[in-house]
Amino acid sequence: MDDVSRTSLDAVSLGIMWDRLVALTDEIVSTLVRSSFSTIVYESYDLTCCVLDADTQTIAQGTFGIPAFIGSAPVTARHMLAKFPPETLREGDIIVTNDPWLGTGHLFDITVMRPVFRKGRIVAYTVSITHLPDIGGAGFGSAAKEVYEEGLRLPILKLYEEGRRNELVVEIIRTNVRVPEQTMGDIMANVACSEVGARELNAFMDEYDLDDLTELSAAIRGQSERQMRAKLAEFKQGTYRNRIKVEGFAEPVELAVALTIDGDGVTADFNGTTGCVRAGVNVPFCYTNAMVLHAIKSLTLPSIPNNQGSGAPITTQAPPGCILNAQPPMPTGGRHAMGHFVTPLIYGALSEAAPEAVQADSGMMNLITFQGTRTDDRPFSALYFAAGGYGALEGLDGWSTLPHPSNMAVVPVEVWESLTHTTILDKRLEIDSGGPGQWRGGLGQVVRLRNDTGHILVSLGMGNRTLYPAKGIFGGGEGRLRRHEIAGSEVHAKGRLEIQPGEVMTIVEAGGGGYGDATARDHDAVAADVANGLVSTDAARDVYGWED
Repeated sequence: MDDVSRTSLDAVSLGIMWDRLVALTDEIVSTLVRSSFSTIVYESYDLTCCVLDADTQTIAQGTFGIPAFIGSAPVTARHMLAKFPPETLREGDIIVTNDPWLGTGHLFDITVMRPVFRKGRIVAYTVSITHLPDIGGAGFGSAAKEVYEEGLRLPILKLYEEGRRNELVVEIIRTNVRVPEQTMGDIMANVACSEVGARELNAFMDEYDLDDLTELSAAIRGQSERQMRAKLAEFKQGTYRNRIKVEGFAEPVELAVALTIDGDGVTADFNGTTGCVRAGVNVPFCYTNAMVLHAIKSLTLPSIPNNQGSGAPITTQAPPGCILNAQPPMPTGGRHAMGHFVTPLIYGALSEAAPEAVQADSGMMNLITFQGTRTDDRPFSALYFAAGGYGALEGLDGWSTLPHPSNMAVVPVEVWESLTHTTILDKRLEIDSGGPGQWRGGLGQVVRLRNDTGHILVSLGMGNRTLYPAKGIFGGGEGRLRRHEIAGSEVHAKGRLEIQPGEVMTIVEAGGGGYGDATARDHDAVAADVANGLVSTDAARDVYGWED
Protein backbone atom coordinates (compact mmCIF):
# COMPACT_ATOMS: atom_id res chain seq x y z
CA MET A 1 0.00 0.00 0.00
CA ASP A 2 2.91 2.38 0.61
CA ASP A 3 3.71 2.70 -3.10
CA VAL A 4 0.13 3.53 -4.08
CA SER A 5 -0.34 6.03 -1.27
CA ARG A 6 2.55 8.37 -2.12
CA THR A 7 1.41 11.36 -4.16
CA SER A 8 2.08 15.07 -4.60
CA LEU A 9 -1.57 15.75 -5.45
CA ASP A 10 -3.51 17.83 -2.92
CA ALA A 11 -6.90 16.55 -1.76
CA VAL A 12 -8.93 19.08 -3.76
CA SER A 13 -7.12 18.39 -7.03
CA LEU A 14 -7.39 14.66 -6.46
CA GLY A 15 -11.13 14.90 -5.84
CA ILE A 16 -11.74 16.98 -8.95
CA MET A 17 -9.63 14.77 -11.23
CA TRP A 18 -11.17 11.61 -9.78
CA ASP A 19 -14.68 12.93 -10.48
CA ARG A 20 -13.62 13.94 -13.97
CA LEU A 21 -12.40 10.41 -14.70
CA VAL A 22 -15.72 8.95 -13.53
CA ALA A 23 -17.58 11.45 -15.73
CA LEU A 24 -15.33 10.54 -18.64
CA THR A 25 -16.13 6.86 -18.13
CA ASP A 26 -19.84 7.70 -17.98
CA GLU A 27 -19.41 9.26 -21.43
CA ILE A 28 -18.04 5.92 -22.64
CA VAL A 29 -21.14 4.21 -21.20
CA SER A 30 -23.41 6.75 -22.88
CA THR A 31 -21.78 6.11 -26.26
CA LEU A 32 -22.14 2.36 -25.80
CA VAL A 33 -25.82 2.60 -24.88
CA ARG A 34 -26.67 5.00 -27.70
CA SER A 35 -24.84 2.86 -30.27
CA SER A 36 -26.04 -0.61 -29.23
CA PHE A 37 -28.63 -2.68 -31.09
CA SER A 38 -30.12 -4.90 -28.36
CA THR A 39 -32.40 -4.15 -25.41
CA ILE A 40 -30.10 -5.98 -23.00
CA VAL A 41 -27.66 -3.08 -23.47
CA TYR A 42 -29.67 0.03 -24.34
CA GLU A 43 -32.56 -0.67 -21.94
CA SER A 44 -31.26 -3.08 -19.28
CA TYR A 45 -27.68 -1.74 -18.99
CA ASP A 46 -26.11 -5.21 -18.79
CA LEU A 47 -22.69 -3.65 -19.28
CA THR A 48 -19.61 -2.14 -17.72
CA CYS A 49 -17.10 0.41 -19.01
CA CYS A 50 -13.90 1.24 -17.19
CA VAL A 51 -10.50 2.88 -17.55
CA LEU A 52 -7.36 0.98 -16.56
CA ASP A 53 -3.93 2.51 -16.13
CA ALA A 54 -0.88 1.27 -18.01
CA ASP A 55 -0.40 -1.48 -15.39
CA THR A 56 -4.04 -2.67 -15.91
CA GLN A 57 -5.16 -1.31 -12.55
CA THR A 58 -8.78 -0.08 -12.66
CA ILE A 59 -8.94 3.62 -11.83
CA ALA A 60 -12.51 4.51 -12.90
CA GLN A 61 -15.71 2.81 -13.98
CA GLY A 62 -19.01 4.05 -15.31
CA THR A 63 -21.73 4.83 -12.79
CA PHE A 64 -23.94 2.20 -14.42
CA GLY A 65 -22.17 -1.15 -14.34
CA ILE A 66 -22.76 -4.81 -13.48
CA PRO A 67 -20.87 -5.88 -10.30
CA ALA A 68 -19.49 -9.08 -11.86
CA PHE A 69 -18.04 -7.19 -14.81
CA ILE A 70 -16.36 -4.60 -12.59
CA GLY A 71 -14.40 -7.32 -10.84
CA SER A 72 -13.49 -9.26 -13.97
CA ALA A 73 -12.35 -6.43 -16.29
CA PRO A 74 -8.75 -5.99 -15.02
CA VAL A 75 -8.24 -9.77 -14.86
CA THR A 76 -9.35 -10.17 -18.47
CA ALA A 77 -7.08 -7.30 -19.51
CA ARG A 78 -4.08 -9.08 -18.03
CA HIS A 79 -4.94 -12.27 -19.89
CA MET A 80 -5.14 -10.21 -23.09
CA LEU A 81 -1.75 -8.63 -22.52
CA ALA A 82 -0.23 -12.02 -21.77
CA LYS A 83 -1.12 -12.98 -25.35
CA PHE A 84 -0.47 -9.57 -26.90
CA PRO A 85 2.25 -7.87 -24.80
CA PRO A 86 2.02 -4.06 -24.60
CA GLU A 87 5.21 -3.56 -26.65
CA THR A 88 3.57 -5.39 -29.58
CA LEU A 89 0.39 -3.28 -29.60
CA ARG A 90 -0.19 -0.44 -32.04
CA GLU A 91 -2.58 2.47 -32.32
CA GLY A 92 -5.95 1.16 -33.53
CA ASP A 93 -5.58 -2.36 -32.10
CA ILE A 94 -8.73 -3.71 -30.41
CA ILE A 95 -8.64 -7.03 -28.53
CA VAL A 96 -11.72 -9.13 -27.72
CA THR A 97 -12.73 -12.38 -26.05
CA ASN A 98 -15.81 -14.07 -24.63
CA ASP A 99 -13.97 -17.02 -23.07
CA PRO A 100 -15.80 -17.80 -19.79
CA TRP A 101 -12.61 -18.50 -17.83
CA LEU A 102 -10.77 -15.43 -19.08
CA GLY A 103 -13.74 -13.06 -19.07
CA THR A 104 -16.94 -12.82 -17.07
CA GLY A 105 -17.82 -16.47 -16.53
CA HIS A 106 -19.95 -17.31 -19.58
CA LEU A 107 -19.91 -17.07 -23.37
CA PHE A 108 -22.66 -14.48 -23.60
CA ASP A 109 -20.52 -11.50 -22.54
CA ILE A 110 -17.87 -9.98 -24.75
CA THR A 111 -14.93 -8.01 -23.36
CA VAL A 112 -13.41 -5.39 -25.66
CA MET A 113 -10.12 -3.68 -24.79
CA ARG A 114 -8.32 -0.86 -26.55
CA PRO A 115 -4.87 0.52 -25.66
CA VAL A 116 -4.81 4.31 -25.31
CA PHE A 117 -1.68 5.83 -26.81
CA ARG A 118 -0.17 9.22 -26.01
CA LYS A 119 3.02 10.48 -27.62
CA GLY A 120 3.71 7.02 -28.97
CA ARG A 121 3.31 4.99 -25.78
CA ILE A 122 0.45 3.29 -23.94
CA VAL A 123 -0.84 5.33 -21.01
CA ALA A 124 -4.12 3.49 -20.33
CA TYR A 125 -6.64 0.93 -21.58
CA THR A 126 -10.37 1.32 -22.08
CA VAL A 127 -12.44 -1.80 -21.42
CA SER A 128 -16.10 -2.32 -22.21
CA ILE A 129 -18.15 -5.43 -21.53
CA THR A 130 -21.67 -6.20 -22.72
CA HIS A 131 -24.02 -9.14 -22.73
CA LEU A 132 -24.66 -10.17 -26.33
CA PRO A 133 -28.20 -10.91 -27.59
CA ASP A 134 -27.01 -14.25 -29.00
CA ILE A 135 -23.77 -16.19 -29.42
CA GLY A 136 -25.19 -19.28 -31.12
CA GLY A 137 -25.39 -22.78 -29.67
CA ALA A 138 -28.33 -23.71 -27.49
CA GLY A 139 -28.81 -20.08 -26.43
CA PHE A 140 -28.54 -18.29 -23.11
CA GLY A 141 -29.86 -20.78 -20.59
CA SER A 142 -28.83 -23.47 -18.12
CA ALA A 143 -29.71 -26.74 -19.86
CA ALA A 144 -26.35 -27.45 -21.57
CA LYS A 145 -24.18 -30.38 -20.45
CA GLU A 146 -20.89 -28.95 -21.80
CA VAL A 147 -19.65 -25.49 -22.68
CA TYR A 148 -19.41 -26.54 -26.34
CA GLU A 149 -23.20 -26.63 -26.55
CA GLU A 150 -23.55 -23.07 -25.33
CA GLY A 151 -22.27 -21.19 -28.36
CA LEU A 152 -19.28 -19.68 -30.13
CA ARG A 153 -16.19 -19.34 -27.93
CA LEU A 154 -13.78 -16.66 -29.08
CA PRO A 155 -10.19 -16.95 -27.87
CA ILE A 156 -8.31 -13.75 -27.17
CA LEU A 157 -7.88 -12.16 -30.60
CA LYS A 158 -7.55 -8.84 -32.38
CA LEU A 159 -10.83 -7.69 -33.86
CA TYR A 160 -8.97 -4.65 -35.21
CA GLU A 161 -5.29 -4.44 -36.05
CA GLU A 162 -3.93 -0.91 -36.53
CA GLY A 163 -7.45 0.23 -37.36
CA ARG A 164 -8.23 -2.55 -39.85
CA ARG A 165 -11.14 -4.82 -38.98
CA ASN A 166 -10.62 -8.59 -39.16
CA GLU A 167 -13.42 -9.47 -41.56
CA LEU A 168 -12.86 -13.22 -41.14
CA VAL A 169 -13.66 -12.96 -37.43
CA VAL A 170 -16.76 -10.91 -38.25
CA GLU A 171 -17.90 -13.52 -40.78
CA ILE A 172 -17.39 -16.34 -38.27
CA ILE A 173 -19.48 -14.51 -35.66
CA ARG A 174 -22.27 -13.62 -38.09
CA THR A 175 -22.44 -17.21 -39.38
CA ASN A 176 -22.85 -18.65 -35.87
CA VAL A 177 -25.55 -16.43 -34.35
CA ARG A 178 -29.32 -16.16 -34.78
CA VAL A 179 -29.45 -12.36 -34.97
CA PRO A 180 -26.21 -11.28 -36.73
CA GLU A 181 -27.20 -7.64 -37.13
CA GLN A 182 -27.88 -7.29 -33.41
CA THR A 183 -24.84 -9.24 -32.27
CA MET A 184 -22.35 -7.48 -34.54
CA GLY A 185 -24.12 -4.19 -33.94
CA ASP A 186 -23.52 -4.53 -30.22
CA ILE A 187 -19.90 -5.54 -30.71
CA MET A 188 -19.34 -2.50 -32.92
CA ALA A 189 -20.94 -0.34 -30.23
CA ASN A 190 -18.17 -1.58 -27.93
CA VAL A 191 -15.64 -0.56 -30.56
CA ALA A 192 -17.23 2.88 -30.90
CA CYS A 193 -17.23 3.59 -27.19
CA SER A 194 -13.58 2.57 -26.89
CA GLU A 195 -12.74 5.16 -29.56
CA VAL A 196 -14.59 7.83 -27.57
CA GLY A 197 -12.80 6.72 -24.41
CA ALA A 198 -9.36 7.06 -25.98
CA ARG A 199 -10.21 10.50 -27.37
CA GLU A 200 -11.68 11.81 -24.11
CA LEU A 201 -8.85 10.43 -22.02
CA ASN A 202 -6.28 12.23 -24.16
CA ALA A 203 -8.31 15.44 -23.89
CA PHE A 204 -8.38 15.02 -20.10
CA MET A 205 -4.61 14.59 -20.03
CA ASP A 206 -4.17 17.63 -22.28
CA GLU A 207 -6.22 19.74 -19.88
CA TYR A 208 -4.15 18.74 -16.85
CA ASP A 209 -0.84 18.59 -18.74
CA LEU A 210 -0.28 14.93 -17.90
CA ASP A 211 2.09 12.66 -19.80
CA ASP A 212 0.93 9.56 -17.93
CA LEU A 213 -1.59 8.52 -15.29
CA THR A 214 0.76 6.73 -12.88
CA GLU A 215 0.63 9.23 -10.02
CA LEU A 216 -3.09 9.92 -10.36
CA SER A 217 -3.88 6.21 -10.48
CA ALA A 218 -1.77 5.54 -7.39
CA ALA A 219 -3.48 8.37 -5.50
CA ILE A 220 -7.00 7.21 -6.36
CA ARG A 221 -6.33 3.58 -5.55
CA GLY A 222 -4.39 4.45 -2.42
CA GLN A 223 -7.25 6.56 -1.08
CA SER A 224 -9.76 3.75 -1.67
CA GLU A 225 -7.49 1.07 -0.21
CA ARG A 226 -6.83 3.06 2.97
CA GLN A 227 -10.54 3.59 3.53
CA MET A 228 -11.37 -0.07 2.84
CA ARG A 229 -8.72 -1.26 5.29
CA ALA A 230 -9.96 1.17 7.93
CA LYS A 231 -13.52 -0.15 7.53
CA LEU A 232 -12.44 -3.79 7.73
CA ALA A 233 -10.40 -3.06 10.87
CA GLU A 234 -13.65 -1.92 12.56
CA PHE A 235 -15.21 -5.38 12.12
CA LYS A 236 -15.03 -7.95 14.88
CA GLN A 237 -11.95 -10.05 14.15
CA GLY A 238 -12.14 -13.79 13.57
CA THR A 239 -13.44 -16.44 11.17
CA TYR A 240 -17.16 -16.56 10.37
CA ARG A 241 -18.83 -19.44 8.56
CA ASN A 242 -22.03 -19.89 6.63
CA ARG A 243 -23.56 -22.68 4.57
CA ILE A 244 -26.70 -22.57 2.44
CA LYS A 245 -28.60 -24.85 0.09
CA VAL A 246 -29.39 -23.64 -3.42
CA GLU A 247 -31.32 -25.09 -6.36
CA GLY A 248 -28.83 -26.72 -8.70
CA PHE A 249 -30.58 -28.25 -11.69
CA ALA A 250 -31.70 -31.80 -10.95
CA GLU A 251 -30.96 -31.57 -7.23
CA PRO A 252 -29.80 -29.05 -4.62
CA VAL A 253 -26.19 -28.05 -4.03
CA GLU A 254 -24.50 -26.56 -0.98
CA LEU A 255 -22.42 -23.41 -0.88
CA ALA A 256 -20.05 -22.88 2.04
CA VAL A 257 -17.80 -20.01 3.05
CA ALA A 258 -15.32 -19.29 5.81
CA LEU A 259 -14.77 -15.54 6.04
CA THR A 260 -11.70 -14.53 7.98
CA ILE A 261 -11.21 -10.93 9.10
CA ASP A 262 -7.58 -10.50 10.06
CA GLY A 263 -6.55 -6.97 10.90
CA ASP A 264 -7.43 -4.79 7.92
CA GLY A 265 -7.82 -7.63 5.40
CA VAL A 266 -10.42 -10.29 4.67
CA THR A 267 -10.27 -13.74 3.04
CA ALA A 268 -13.26 -15.64 1.65
CA ASP A 269 -12.64 -19.38 1.41
CA PHE A 270 -15.29 -21.53 -0.28
CA ASN A 271 -13.86 -24.89 0.73
CA GLY A 272 -16.69 -27.35 1.39
CA THR A 273 -18.81 -26.17 -1.54
CA THR A 274 -20.47 -28.84 -3.71
CA GLY A 275 -18.77 -29.91 -6.94
CA CYS A 276 -19.88 -28.93 -10.45
CA VAL A 277 -23.10 -30.25 -12.00
CA ARG A 278 -24.00 -31.30 -15.54
CA ALA A 279 -25.98 -28.14 -16.22
CA GLY A 280 -25.15 -24.56 -17.11
CA VAL A 281 -25.13 -23.15 -13.59
CA ASN A 282 -21.45 -23.70 -12.81
CA VAL A 283 -19.43 -20.62 -11.89
CA PRO A 284 -15.86 -19.92 -13.06
CA PHE A 285 -13.61 -18.44 -10.39
CA CYS A 286 -13.46 -15.03 -12.11
CA TYR A 287 -17.19 -14.55 -11.44
CA THR A 288 -17.01 -15.84 -7.86
CA ASN A 289 -14.17 -13.47 -7.09
CA ALA A 290 -16.06 -10.53 -8.60
CA MET A 291 -19.13 -11.27 -6.47
CA VAL A 292 -16.97 -11.44 -3.33
CA LEU A 293 -15.53 -8.02 -4.15
CA HIS A 294 -19.05 -6.67 -4.65
CA ALA A 295 -20.40 -8.16 -1.41
CA ILE A 296 -17.59 -6.81 0.76
CA LYS A 297 -17.60 -3.38 -0.85
CA SER A 298 -21.38 -3.03 -0.55
CA LEU A 299 -21.06 -3.60 3.21
CA THR A 300 -18.16 -1.20 3.69
CA LEU A 301 -17.73 1.55 1.08
CA PRO A 302 -20.86 1.62 -1.10
CA SER A 303 -20.58 5.34 -1.87
CA ILE A 304 -16.96 5.41 -3.09
CA PRO A 305 -16.53 4.92 -6.87
CA ASN A 306 -15.09 1.52 -7.78
CA ASN A 307 -11.42 1.07 -8.51
CA GLN A 308 -8.85 -1.58 -7.80
CA GLY A 309 -7.75 -0.05 -4.52
CA SER A 310 -10.91 -1.05 -2.67
CA GLY A 311 -10.39 -4.67 -3.70
CA ALA A 312 -6.74 -4.87 -2.62
CA PRO A 313 -7.42 -6.08 0.96
CA ILE A 314 -9.80 -8.84 -0.24
CA THR A 315 -8.67 -12.39 -1.07
CA THR A 316 -10.83 -15.15 -2.55
CA GLN A 317 -10.16 -18.89 -2.53
CA ALA A 318 -12.24 -21.75 -3.96
CA PRO A 319 -11.20 -25.36 -4.61
CA PRO A 320 -10.83 -26.12 -8.34
CA GLY A 321 -13.74 -28.24 -9.49
CA CYS A 322 -16.26 -26.95 -6.98
CA ILE A 323 -19.34 -25.25 -8.39
CA LEU A 324 -17.80 -21.84 -7.55
CA ASN A 325 -14.55 -22.65 -9.35
CA ALA A 326 -15.74 -24.56 -12.41
CA GLN A 327 -13.17 -25.93 -14.83
CA PRO A 328 -13.52 -26.48 -18.60
CA PRO A 329 -15.51 -27.96 -20.23
CA MET A 330 -18.26 -27.55 -17.61
CA PRO A 331 -21.20 -25.44 -18.89
CA THR A 332 -21.52 -21.99 -17.32
CA GLY A 333 -24.30 -20.23 -19.26
CA GLY A 334 -26.53 -19.49 -16.27
CA ARG A 335 -23.65 -18.98 -13.85
CA HIS A 336 -25.39 -15.97 -12.29
CA ALA A 337 -28.23 -18.21 -11.05
CA MET A 338 -25.67 -19.80 -8.73
CA GLY A 339 -23.06 -17.05 -8.43
CA HIS A 340 -25.49 -14.44 -7.13
CA PHE A 341 -25.80 -16.51 -3.95
CA VAL A 342 -22.21 -15.59 -3.05
CA THR A 343 -23.54 -12.26 -1.77
CA PRO A 344 -26.17 -13.57 0.70
CA LEU A 345 -23.75 -16.33 1.69
CA ILE A 346 -21.22 -13.68 2.75
CA TYR A 347 -23.87 -11.47 4.35
CA GLY A 348 -25.00 -14.42 6.45
CA ALA A 349 -21.44 -15.11 7.54
CA LEU A 350 -20.93 -11.48 8.57
CA SER A 351 -24.23 -11.12 10.45
CA GLU A 352 -22.31 -11.47 13.74
CA ALA A 353 -19.30 -9.35 12.75
CA ALA A 354 -21.33 -6.48 11.27
CA PRO A 355 -25.01 -6.91 12.26
CA GLU A 356 -25.88 -3.29 11.51
CA ALA A 357 -24.63 -3.55 7.91
CA VAL A 358 -26.07 -6.83 6.59
CA GLN A 359 -29.51 -7.31 5.09
CA ALA A 360 -32.01 -10.13 4.71
CA ASP A 361 -31.88 -12.25 1.56
CA SER A 362 -33.35 -10.85 -1.66
CA GLY A 363 -35.72 -12.56 -4.09
CA MET A 364 -33.08 -11.89 -6.77
CA MET A 365 -33.45 -11.16 -10.47
CA ASN A 366 -34.84 -13.52 -13.08
CA LEU A 367 -33.57 -13.76 -16.66
CA ILE A 368 -35.42 -15.71 -19.34
CA THR A 369 -34.21 -15.93 -22.92
CA PHE A 370 -36.98 -15.99 -25.53
CA GLN A 371 -36.16 -17.20 -29.03
CA GLY A 372 -38.63 -17.32 -31.88
CA THR A 373 -39.98 -15.81 -35.05
CA ARG A 374 -42.12 -12.68 -35.14
CA THR A 375 -45.37 -12.30 -37.05
CA ASP A 376 -43.36 -10.72 -39.88
CA ASP A 377 -41.18 -13.89 -40.02
CA ARG A 378 -38.11 -12.14 -38.64
CA PRO A 379 -36.16 -14.20 -36.06
CA PHE A 380 -35.41 -12.78 -32.64
CA SER A 381 -33.47 -13.69 -29.52
CA ALA A 382 -34.17 -11.46 -26.54
CA LEU A 383 -33.77 -11.46 -22.77
CA TYR A 384 -36.75 -10.81 -20.52
CA PHE A 385 -35.78 -9.46 -17.14
CA ALA A 386 -37.85 -9.24 -13.97
CA ALA A 387 -36.89 -8.94 -10.32
CA GLY A 388 -38.01 -10.27 -6.98
CA GLY A 389 -38.16 -8.28 -3.77
CA TYR A 390 -35.17 -6.70 -2.06
CA GLY A 391 -34.20 -7.93 1.41
CA ALA A 392 -35.03 -5.71 4.37
CA LEU A 393 -32.32 -3.84 6.29
CA GLU A 394 -32.22 -2.41 9.78
CA GLY A 395 -34.57 0.55 9.73
CA LEU A 396 -35.57 0.07 6.10
CA ASP A 397 -38.17 -2.08 4.33
CA GLY A 398 -36.99 -3.96 1.27
CA TRP A 399 -37.91 -2.36 -2.05
CA SER A 400 -40.37 -4.27 -4.19
CA THR A 401 -39.16 -5.79 -7.49
CA LEU A 402 -35.62 -4.45 -7.12
CA PRO A 403 -32.77 -6.69 -8.30
CA HIS A 404 -29.95 -7.73 -6.01
CA PRO A 405 -27.04 -8.40 -6.11
CA SER A 406 -27.09 -7.45 -9.79
CA ASN A 407 -28.61 -4.19 -10.95
CA MET A 408 -30.11 -4.51 -14.42
CA ALA A 409 -33.01 -2.34 -15.56
CA VAL A 410 -36.36 -3.51 -16.89
CA VAL A 411 -37.17 -3.40 -20.61
CA PRO A 412 -40.34 -1.29 -21.04
CA VAL A 413 -43.40 -3.30 -22.07
CA GLU A 414 -43.86 -1.29 -25.26
CA VAL A 415 -40.29 -1.94 -26.35
CA TRP A 416 -40.53 -5.65 -25.53
CA GLU A 417 -43.77 -6.16 -27.42
CA SER A 418 -42.49 -4.31 -30.49
CA LEU A 419 -39.31 -6.39 -30.51
CA THR A 420 -40.83 -9.86 -29.98
CA HIS A 421 -44.51 -9.61 -31.02
CA THR A 422 -45.46 -11.24 -27.72
CA THR A 423 -47.93 -9.51 -25.39
CA ILE A 424 -47.45 -8.68 -21.72
CA LEU A 425 -51.00 -9.15 -20.43
CA ASP A 426 -50.33 -7.69 -17.00
CA LYS A 427 -47.73 -6.99 -14.32
CA ARG A 428 -48.67 -6.65 -10.66
CA LEU A 429 -47.16 -6.86 -7.22
CA GLU A 430 -47.67 -10.18 -5.43
CA ILE A 431 -49.44 -9.34 -2.15
CA ASP A 432 -47.90 -10.90 1.00
CA SER A 433 -44.84 -12.11 -0.93
CA GLY A 434 -42.38 -10.04 1.11
CA GLY A 435 -41.06 -11.69 4.25
CA PRO A 436 -42.66 -10.29 7.44
CA GLY A 437 -40.51 -8.50 9.96
CA GLN A 438 -40.05 -5.33 11.96
CA TRP A 439 -38.88 -4.17 8.56
CA ARG A 440 -40.71 -6.00 5.76
CA GLY A 441 -39.09 -7.68 2.77
CA GLY A 442 -39.79 -6.28 -0.69
CA LEU A 443 -42.59 -7.80 -2.75
CA GLY A 444 -42.18 -9.95 -5.82
CA GLN A 445 -44.37 -9.57 -8.89
CA VAL A 446 -46.55 -11.54 -11.28
CA VAL A 447 -46.01 -11.15 -15.04
CA ARG A 448 -48.17 -12.86 -17.68
CA LEU A 449 -46.75 -13.09 -21.21
CA ARG A 450 -48.78 -14.42 -24.18
CA ASN A 451 -47.21 -15.90 -27.31
CA ASP A 452 -48.81 -13.87 -30.10
CA THR A 453 -46.06 -14.55 -32.66
CA GLY A 454 -48.01 -17.24 -34.52
CA HIS A 455 -45.00 -19.57 -34.08
CA ILE A 456 -43.59 -21.76 -31.32
CA LEU A 457 -41.78 -19.62 -28.76
CA VAL A 458 -38.77 -21.12 -26.96
CA SER A 459 -37.97 -20.05 -23.41
CA LEU A 460 -34.64 -20.75 -21.73
CA GLY A 461 -34.94 -20.35 -17.98
CA MET A 462 -32.37 -19.74 -15.26
CA GLY A 463 -34.66 -19.18 -12.29
CA ASN A 464 -33.72 -19.79 -8.66
CA ARG A 465 -35.56 -19.33 -5.35
CA THR A 466 -38.03 -22.06 -6.39
CA LEU A 467 -37.16 -24.38 -3.47
CA TYR A 468 -35.26 -22.17 -1.05
CA PRO A 469 -36.88 -18.81 -0.27
CA ALA A 470 -35.11 -15.61 0.65
CA LYS A 471 -34.29 -15.97 4.33
CA GLY A 472 -35.18 -13.37 6.89
CA ILE A 473 -32.59 -12.17 9.38
CA PHE A 474 -32.65 -11.56 13.13
CA GLY A 475 -36.12 -13.10 13.45
CA GLY A 476 -37.52 -11.85 10.14
CA GLY A 477 -39.68 -14.13 7.99
CA GLU A 478 -38.96 -15.73 4.61
CA GLY A 479 -40.09 -14.30 1.30
CA ARG A 480 -42.42 -16.22 -1.02
CA LEU A 481 -40.93 -18.59 -3.64
CA ARG A 482 -40.50 -18.00 -7.39
CA ARG A 483 -42.74 -19.97 -9.77
CA HIS A 484 -43.04 -20.40 -13.57
CA GLU A 485 -46.16 -21.65 -15.33
CA ILE A 486 -47.10 -22.33 -18.94
CA ALA A 487 -50.79 -22.65 -19.83
CA GLY A 488 -51.63 -22.88 -16.13
CA SER A 489 -49.24 -25.74 -15.31
CA GLU A 490 -46.11 -25.24 -13.22
CA VAL A 491 -42.86 -25.86 -15.13
CA HIS A 492 -39.17 -26.10 -14.24
CA ALA A 493 -37.67 -22.63 -13.85
CA LYS A 494 -34.47 -23.81 -15.51
CA GLY A 495 -34.09 -25.49 -18.87
CA ARG A 496 -35.58 -25.27 -22.35
CA LEU A 497 -39.37 -25.04 -22.78
CA GLU A 498 -41.72 -24.42 -25.70
CA ILE A 499 -44.72 -22.09 -25.61
CA GLN A 500 -47.34 -22.76 -28.26
CA PRO A 501 -49.05 -19.93 -30.15
CA GLY A 502 -51.68 -18.35 -27.93
CA GLU A 503 -50.36 -19.91 -24.71
CA VAL A 504 -49.58 -17.77 -21.66
CA MET A 505 -46.45 -17.97 -19.53
CA THR A 506 -46.85 -16.77 -15.96
CA ILE A 507 -43.77 -15.65 -14.06
CA VAL A 508 -44.14 -15.23 -10.29
CA GLU A 509 -41.13 -13.50 -8.76
CA ALA A 510 -39.82 -14.27 -5.28
CA GLY A 511 -40.23 -11.97 -2.30
CA GLY A 512 -37.39 -10.61 -0.16
CA GLY A 513 -36.74 -11.64 3.44
CA GLY A 514 -37.79 -9.63 6.48
CA TYR A 515 -35.61 -8.11 9.21
CA GLY A 516 -36.48 -8.47 12.90
CA ASP A 517 -39.57 -9.69 14.76
CA ALA A 518 -42.78 -8.95 12.85
CA THR A 519 -44.72 -8.20 16.05
CA ALA A 520 -42.38 -5.23 16.63
CA ARG A 521 -43.41 -3.57 13.36
CA ASP A 522 -44.87 -0.11 13.71
CA HIS A 523 -48.70 -0.16 13.72
CA ASP A 524 -48.95 2.71 11.24
CA ALA A 525 -46.51 0.96 8.88
CA VAL A 526 -48.71 -2.16 8.87
CA ALA A 527 -51.79 -0.02 8.25
CA ALA A 528 -50.04 1.65 5.31
CA ASP A 529 -49.06 -1.76 3.89
CA VAL A 530 -52.69 -2.89 4.04
CA ALA A 531 -53.95 0.35 2.50
CA ASN A 532 -51.42 0.09 -0.33
CA GLY A 533 -52.20 -3.54 -1.11
CA LEU A 534 -48.79 -4.85 -0.04
CA VAL A 535 -50.04 -6.93 2.91
CA SER A 536 -53.44 -8.58 3.18
CA THR A 537 -55.73 -7.89 6.11
CA ASP A 538 -55.48 -11.53 7.21
CA ALA A 539 -51.66 -11.45 7.19
CA ALA A 540 -51.66 -8.12 9.01
CA ARG A 541 -53.74 -9.63 11.82
CA ASP A 542 -52.20 -13.11 11.95
CA VAL A 543 -48.54 -12.25 11.42
CA TYR A 544 -48.19 -8.68 12.64
CA GLY A 545 -50.89 -8.71 15.34
CA TRP A 546 -52.50 -5.68 13.72
CA GLU A 547 -55.97 -4.48 14.64
CA ASP A 548 -57.78 -2.02 12.39
